[in-house]
Amino acid sequence: MTRPNFIFIVADDLGYADLGCYGGRDASFGPVSPHLDAMASEGMRFTQGYANSSVCSPTRFALMTGRYQYRLRAAAEEPMRSDPITRATLGLPPEHPTLPSLLRNAGYRTALIGKWHLGFLPHFGPLKSGYQQFFGAMAGGLDYFTHMDSRGNPDLWEGETPQHHDAYLTDLLSERARLFLEHAARTPDEPFLLSLHYTAPHWPWETREDRALAHQLGGQIYHMDGGNIDTYRRMIHHMDEGIGQLMAALKVHGLDENTLVVFTSDNGGERFSDNWPLVGGKMDLTEGGIRVPWIARWPRRVAPGSVTHQHCLSMDWTATLLDAAGVACDPAYPLDGKSMLPVLKNPAACFERPMYWRMNHRSQRALRSGAWKYLKVDEHEYLFDLSSDERERANLAARDPDQLSRMRADWEDWHADMLPIPAEATISPVYGLADMPQR
Repeated sequence: MTRPNFIFIVADDLGYADLGCYGGRDASFGPVSPHLDAMASEGMRFTQGYANSSVCSPTRFALMTGRYQYRLRAAAEEPMRSDPITRATLGLPPEHPTLPSLLRNAGYRTALIGKWHLGFLPHFGPLKSGYQQFFGAMAGGLDYFTHMDSRGNPDLWEGETPQHHDAYLTDLLSERARLFLEHAARTPDEPFLLSLHYTAPHWPWETREDRALAHQLGGQIYHMDGGNIDTYRRMIHHMDEGIGQLMAALKVHGLDENTLVVFTSDNGGERFSDNWPLVGGKMDLTEGGIRVPWIARWPRRVAPGSVTHQHCLSMDWTATLLDAAGVACDPAYPLDGKSMLPVLKNPAACFERPMYWRMNHRSQRALRSGAWKYLKVDEHEYLFDLSSDERERANLAARDPDQLSRMRADWEDWHADMLPIPAEATISPVYGLADMPQR
């Protein structure tokens, strides 16, 4: 059988219920995500899918390697900063096997269009970790028009060469992805991995109509005094339009049937996100910070309109793509991720999938096992039955101390196998109670 193509789309800071297919409300202009909603109706939607972290760069380490990010020093940064002092010391080691490097070695064409955020040149970068083509940003966030990062430096690259484009970033990334498909269609016998990692809907809060605002901000992208729900939804809609164009191009070029397209977010939503019925968001290990949309469309293998309650993490999809391609991992770097391929074939074929998290921020820890969730924030411990309490409001720790004790011990056994968090690891929440009330 012909090996499948892969398109892996990652949104940035998208909330669990921001999409219509996850219960999101319409905006003032109508449906927010019609193309992603259509993708879900044509494929499979995961209701219990999670990100490996509640902040961006740690999740991206896990997605690239198929392993818990806590096995790598740089993933202890929450998130990685753009400071020059970190450039030589923190990043994804080029010698570490990755999803793109393993697929490239198996004959796949590999490209990243969009956000990298796993270390800076000259020591780190997409081309050093398995991608043959790269167009996008090295840092964690940048302005949609000036394309400057949080330190006011230009951050748009073609390979390892700086670029200058006068275009709205979301549209620019969508167009580059479409052009990649055009080239891929000319060599249909060569399968491909296209990683399309948008910066949307990450701040600054700019739509296509906000070019003047970008210049008013003057390189300051945190934008603490701006934005609103309508602007945020338009940013998602711009991304959705680009994804719709990409899906149409798949059909035009005859690549539709045997291409697995996956969509997700790198972590839970930010200040304007809709996470209903979950609480919390980015930087939190409550459900709103880690549960995210997961949509998979593959006409040749996935039945349309499928829904599954299988638990999964970001790194599981690394394992899934390798499994679908028939590519083995490097035995020196065994995967922590579990393949979702059996579930894609049969959404009812669910299996036990314990999932573990930790955050230096507020000394958080979490374990999801079946319906149970163990959570620790600061000095407080919680136990929740998510089958009846997705909002994590009814703490069962005092009622069931034995279950709490078992899950705590399980988490500690897992944690003993990970790298310790170094004292110099940084936490950068960007905003706090002085900027807005607690969620």
